[in-house]
Amino acid sequence: MSIAPDASDVNCLEFKLPDLGEGLTEAEIVRWLVEIGDVVVVDQPVVEVETAKALVEVPCPYAGMVTARFGEEGAELPVGSPLLTVTVGPEVGAGAGHDARGVSRGSGASRTGAAGAGDSAGASGADDDSSGNVLVGYGTGGAVAARRRRVRVTGGTRPGSVPPSALRAGPVPVISPLVRRLAREHGVDLRGLAGSGPDGLILRSDVEQAIRTPAAEGTDQAARVDAGPAPEPVAAAAVAAPGATTATETSTAVAGSRVPLRGMRGAVADKLARSRREIPDATCWVDADATELMAARAAMNAAAGPTVPKISVLALLARVCTAALARFPELNSTVDMEAREVVRLPSVNLGFAAQTDRGLVVPVVREADGRTTESLNEEFIRLTEAARNGALTPAELTGGTFTLNNYGVFGVDGSTPIINHPEAAMLGVGRIVPKPWVHEGELAVRQVVQLSLTFDHRVCDGGTAGGFLRYVADCVEQPAVLLRGV
Repeated sequence: MSIAPDASDVNCLEFKLPDLGEGLTEAEIVRWLVEIGDVVVVDQPVVEVETAKALVEVPCPYAGMVTARFGEEGAELPVGSPLLTVTVGPEVGAGAGHDARGVSRGSGASRTGAAGAGDSAGASGADDDSSGNVLVGYGTGGAVAARRRRVRVTGGTRPGSVPPSALRAGPVPVISPLVRRLAREHGVDLRGLAGSGPDGLILRSDVEQAIRTPAAEGTDQAARVDAGPAPEPVAAAAVAAPGATTATETSTAVAGSRVPLRGMRGAVADKLARSRREIPDATCWVDADATELMAARAAMNAAAGPTVPKISVLALLARVCTAALARFPELNSTVDMEAREVVRLPSVNLGFAAQTDRGLVVPVVREADGRTTESLNEEFIRLTEAARNGALTPAELTGGTFTLNNYGVFGVDGSTPIINHPEAAMLGVGRIVPKPWVHEGELAVRQVVQLSLTFDHRVCDGGTAGGFLRYVADCVEQPAVLLRGV
């Protein structure tokens, strides 16, 4: 690939997928934010990737023109593999506010400080003045504002890149990788869909509608860039004789569809399988009258006024959990089998299960035992919003010591959840619904909830687990019980 300046004044820098931290070794390309021919500046996000922990935008440490991209959307790349190439030269850099070497004027961060972006060939021909950023929000603080400018590229494309003529300008308005995967599996071109969500966001229903529409079944195969190879044509014999079963049909019926276990879904699968293999878990449960807890919540919200965020049931249960863990610290621990020791943890990092379009995630509230109910509520709101937007950082998804799982939002009463390895316990909460209940010696209709505790039998026996669960139930039935420990 060539551009106008003399070859001696041009550097082609290769940007590799950086180390994203938390021991992650690979990432899936969710969305390209730049196209071949775009001019990028230092620290401009160029691709959105999904790791086993979160969705992150990866910024480019170089300034210049994008000349190649490696990997289609949906492809999985190992850390250190080529991500894209950027051509840096006097004409390219001048248009983007950079010097002849493609380096941001006034930048003081070292290119060698950008982890995973090493390029031995390019580094020798350019000054060591580039961003130290690896991920957005990390490294250098003064990122240059991203601005895109189209530049015509002459010549062909490098192997593994996507030709600019095959893509429509601008990113595809899709947040959920599940929507992208569904489109790829059925050969639907997302760039040709009009989303029905906010600001034109493409939803799963939009893709399903496109799949059902005959026009989406192959009238324009050339437009299906993301879909991969088109499905094989049906044999003529199958058309002539609908009742006959061909070898292709039999093979498809036996094989079924296959969904890759990778990214966050793969990490969840690995963690749950490991939990089942390593942890001898047991579950106990109890029904509790939550009428007084709901009344206390209503009183707290009424006293706070309309402008203050409403206290959620989850926040109240979290406050109950931290009080119970202070009384039964065995359940806030982990097991070191190599040392054959139960490790009691100094503080409670409370995880809570949150269902998103990307699947189940468990954000973590740090040092929850030192927070008030209002503080817990604020953190739940912040982390839940970040989870829905796919903006949780790896640090916000790791380090939990105990998990609170409110599966009542799915309309079910009980469950025996799998412990979030390497934690020692998880409290499950079912739906709170009116049920017949004996209250003060008489039958009445009360707000009843089922509480279940799944625990690692290595850290404690049933007496400790039962004591923890009974204390939680007592606090739910009589919130004033919490005041005893204040």
